[in-house]
Amino acid sequence: MAPRKRPETQKTPEVVVRPKSKRNRSPRELEPEAKKLCVKGPGTACACCFNNSAIWGSHAGGWSGGSSRRFDSGCLWAGLASLRVSASCSSIVRALHQHKLGRATWPSLQQGLQQSFLHSLASYRIFQKAAPFDRRATSLAWHPAHPSTVAVGSKGGDIMLWNFGIKDKPTFIKGIGAGGSITGLKFNPLNTNQFFTSSMEGTTRLQDFKGNTLRVFATSDTCNIWFCSLDVSVKSRVVVTGDNVGHVILLNMDGRELWNLRMHKKKVTHVALNPCCDWFLATASVDQTVKIWDLRQVRGKSSFLYSLPHRHPVNAAHFSPDGAQLLTTDQKSEIRVYSASQWDCPPHLIPHPHRHFQHLTPIKATWHPRYNLIVVGRYPDPNFKSCTPHELRTIDVFDGSSGKMMYQLYDPESSGIMSLNEFNPMGDTLASVMGYHILIWSQEETGMRK
Repeated sequence: MAPRKRPETQKTPEVVVRPKSKRNRSPRELEPEAKKLCVKGPGTACACCFNNSAIWGSHAGGWSGGSSRRFDSGCLWAGLASLRVSASCSSIVRALHQHKLGRATWPSLQQGLQQSFLHSLASYRIFQKAAPFDRRATSLAWHPAHPSTVAVGSKGGDIMLWNFGIKDKPTFIKGIGAGGSITGLKFNPLNTNQFFTSSMEGTTRLQDFKGNTLRVFATSDTCNIWFCSLDVSVKSRVVVTGDNVGHVILLNMDGRELWNLRMHKKKVTHVALNPCCDWFLATASVDQTVKIWDLRQVRGKSSFLYSLPHRHPVNAAHFSPDGAQLLTTDQKSEIRVYSASQWDCPPHLIPHPHRHFQHLTPIKATWHPRYNLIVVGRYPDPNFKSCTPHELRTIDVFDGSSGKMMYQLYDPESSGIMSLNEFNPMGDTLASVMGYHILIWSQEETGMRK
């Protein structure tokens, strides 16, 4: 399809960027307002909601093949005060030195670095905000090379490129309004001045930040079918996109369609290519399944490698940065972590309240780019078994190995539901989507410098 000119790019006058007040308080300082964030379930101990012998198999470190493991996110550690870095890793420099001398293994070094990062979360604050849209934000993508640049799409089709490290106003591309919701957003790994989008407008396209459409990869030509997700592989030079009736389309970077198959019975909410084996594809759907495919062997809807049934529709399926795990988020109260060694074995389950609501951007759990940590927004549910009175709408951080709650981020001046939360590639800055707002979290001292 011939490229066409998009609405003129403009500098948005609506963006509100301001430094955060020093009045910010940590969740522990908010105990008089909403009790404690870290609570134990009745009759349970924080670290005793599970049996370690049931979680781990042999000392080889793999999951045992027994029944599903469940961890109650209501059984929280009593804040970071309970976190203790081992003596050998109490200092990052010391840990690196011990590793260099051969006295510490790489996993123990990684664990020490992860614990150090978890301690740093106590100093994280919102230091910048933007509210550029007239409709809620629906998608989020970090620039792969600039750690202070993020792109955000809205339900009206607007797109903002925001470098919050400089004082210039963000670049703003006006959308079509109603019916233009940006459902997927990815920077072009071959040219980061360009980006891919999927949208309810009925297209998956490549655009630039001047507002030009460079190539249309897929189009529905009808208002009844639209695209809900996309991913890109720079190694294989392919684009994959899913629509609202269950089709998944694979194309090369030139726009040539390789195949178009109905892989699910209903909407494909998420597609993800494995970062290490980019022929490995995961698709999530509201038909309550996540399917794993080998792109080299796709012949039809029954040619999947694994089908992972869920009890509710699924919002997202993210591979971990090392490609060894798959993180899924349903539309009710469950996060799952599947292992690459045994995709079809019962998963590691984390109960967590994030129920679906029509006028809320779907909540999706994501991985931290450097550590085995899961980040997800909380939508308190009175029907959730561990719900407490006055429960806060926090950003929850879980350990990807144990399923334990490690920390909760909260700001009393931005107390809405954080639907999307992603760390930048360096792993030191967090972007959150809260309704119409984009929030940037960082360590307090770092934020002041920025």
